[in-house]
Amino acid sequence: MTVVVVTDSAAGLSADVVGELGIEVVPLHVLVGDREIREGVDPVEIDYSTDSVTTSAASPGELREVYERALSRSDGDGVVAVHLSRTLSATWESGRQAVRDMGAEDRVRLVDSLGAGLATGLPVLAAARRARAGEALDAVYERAVTAAARARTFILVNRTEQLRKGGRLSSAAAFFGSELVTKPLLQLVEGKLELREKVRTRSRAYAKLVAAAVEAAGRDGAALAVQHLGAADAAETIAAQLREQVPEVEELYVGEFGPTLGVHLGVGALGVLVVPGGCS
Repeated sequence: MTVVVVTDSAAGLSADVVGELGIEVVPLHVLVGDREIREGVDPVEIDYSTDSVTTSAASPGELREVYERALSRSDGDGVVAVHLSRTLSATWESGRQAVRDMGAEDRVRLVDSLGAGLATGLPVLAAARRARAGEALDAVYERAVTAAARARTFILVNRTEQLRKGGRLSSAAAFFGSELVTKPLLQLVEGKLELREKVRTRSRAYAKLVAAAVEAAGRDGAALAVQHLGAADAAETIAAQLREQVPEVEELYVGEFGPTLGVHLGVGALGVLVVPGGCS
């Protein structure tokens, strides 16, 4: 058999891609009142304007169930599990506990993607493609780690209150991004969400978002993704600009943030995710 790659639903991969590459996906949770919704499994209707909606990580038990299924599918070749940044979610820590409970440290390798959304999804793709090509556990793991380390994420949001309240953005960064006359442009640095700069108009913010991605991509080819929440037209416009300005675009995905990220980012959020060197 081959190594099986596992990720969580926050990675934002489409069902077609997951099915094609045989990726196992663990659902994260959205808590709406007394209801617990499994992302990607249960129907979701969320009012993103309210502060009463929260999220929760996958439990060690949930992760163990998926890891064991993936390990069985691999026929002993092993599992590489790539999850969203451990500073943004407890999922990676739950995964580590699950692996310990299984006694499978030598067969299930965990990777902190240092990102979220398709900043996790693109390293997952890189690893899954190596697995499909028949490469061994060490090689698949190293490909995921390398892609994650190279990935760069830039996010434009309308508000920072939810990020600050959830402990995903420092109070200082939230303060500087909260003025009504500014648009906060954020970036992920070593898995932590930080303020990159303040921009006064949305059109200028879009230009800054594109410029940051172009600079990060370099000139030797890159995989790109644009994600949004309720901003499809703007996402397509930014994607078109990236196609024009980034040399040697290997692949470019456009899609929505899932609910577990959307709850924290808010409607109107836009993100550009870059993996220099690509995901092949």
